[in-house]
Amino acid sequence: MHQLTIAEIIRGLRDRQFSSVEITSHLLERIQQLDGHYNSFITVTGEQALAQAAAADARLAAGDAPALCGVPIAHKDIFCTNGVRTSCGSKMLDNFVPPYDATVVDNFQQAGAVSLGKTNMDEFAMGSSNESSFYGAVKNPWDLARIPGGSSGGSAAAVAAQLVPGTTATDTGGSIRQPAAMTGTTGLKPTYGRVSRWGMIAFASSLDQGGPIARTAEDAALMLSVMASSDSKDSTCLDRPQQDYTASLNDSIAGLKIGVPREYFGEGLDGEVGARVQEALKQYEALGAELVEISLPHSKLAVPAYYVIAPAEASANLSRFDGVRYGYRCENPADLRDLYMRSRGEGFGEEVKRRILVGTYALSAGYYDAYYNKAQQIRRLIKQDFVDAFQKVDVIMGPTAPNPAFKLGEKNADPVAMYLEDIYTIATNLAGLPGMSLPCGFAHGLPVGLQIIGNYLDETRMLNAAHQFQQATNWHQQTAPAAE
Repeated sequence: MHQLTIAEIIRGLRDRQFSSVEITSHLLERIQQLDGHYNSFITVTGEQALAQAAAADARLAAGDAPALCGVPIAHKDIFCTNGVRTSCGSKMLDNFVPPYDATVVDNFQQAGAVSLGKTNMDEFAMGSSNESSFYGAVKNPWDLARIPGGSSGGSAAAVAAQLVPGTTATDTGGSIRQPAAMTGTTGLKPTYGRVSRWGMIAFASSLDQGGPIARTAEDAALMLSVMASSDSKDSTCLDRPQQDYTASLNDSIAGLKIGVPREYFGEGLDGEVGARVQEALKQYEALGAELVEISLPHSKLAVPAYYVIAPAEASANLSRFDGVRYGYRCENPADLRDLYMRSRGEGFGEEVKRRILVGTYALSAGYYDAYYNKAQQIRRLIKQDFVDAFQKVDVIMGPTAPNPAFKLGEKNADPVAMYLEDIYTIATNLAGLPGMSLPCGFAHGLPVGLQIIGNYLDETRMLNAAHQFQQATNWHQQTAPAAE
């Protein structure tokens, strides 16, 4: 049963081939037996999951079954869950139990989904390797000596290891797409504002966006149909009705114009990764699509601009963690100043401290115009590059990450090398565009991801293109050796 996709589980439950309790029990046993190898979960909610599964079976029997009724999923530990620890992968929130559910969590509950628990992540979503978690690094099911990508590495690894068919995740600069690429899964970052951020602990508020990681584009579409909704509690959430993102999956892509940015195939791209992406583009041509070379001239500035804007927003957002109201508090503080300093110094990890320092510096008097304001100007140029490109093409495609998964600890001493792993994904967040990654082959024996970038609010076309590729190939059906 663990090999089933979400779409197959939905059909199986409705055809009475198995019950939600049966598949939930099977996956919980699998997590207990195998997750010690991957460390993909922080919290497993077995008792709650079985109760939700029993309720789902009752609804299925009564013919009162919403979209994902009885389907097991897991949530990235950045989404607040009522009565269940929400740690954000940090010592700072190790003891935090929210009294409410994030909108995304509530949407899945309304759809009848069963939550198996909370997945591991880089601390406060800051990282590209899932090594900064307070709960230890997540291991890649394709090679346990390698990283699964970050920050949603736990979510991606849990899907790749077939512990759960789909997970929620978040993407601030590539944190859904990059781990999806490195674990051979399908990950989708929607248009900024498409998915509510209420109850999703903030890293960088103008960049963060929730989305799904699953095995197939069809499953991602099913999950997005539940996740994406308007929300009066989030002022940045778009006022758009929920829609069925699976409706146009089977449409022909003949005549689809695919933009291929020349800047994404230059220096820094691993040769085998580039070759797999080029082969995927040829497959699209065989399906009737047209390749159009385009230029995104300011893309080389995306990384430096992002690493000013994102830390600046993180500096502001993380100022609330002061040891006073909730979260970690140091022992025996001498005074209020000591309480603040030691609580934050002891509660945050090294990568979070690094970004807070960078962000605070960029926002400080005398440097705001030189760094933060300049980065925002570059952001506008990057956005305009995409606006211009979408005058000529329907979607943009290229590599998701420049390299396959690297070894644990390999880049910890060089933060810049780590940051460059997001070089092809960051611009999409700066522009607020939707993007996704899907498996397109192997390089050095490890999965490679093809990135698809869509126009604003054009997730349906992006998902259609991904689904048609997956109908013609079987890369998404390959199983990690450790998961068999």
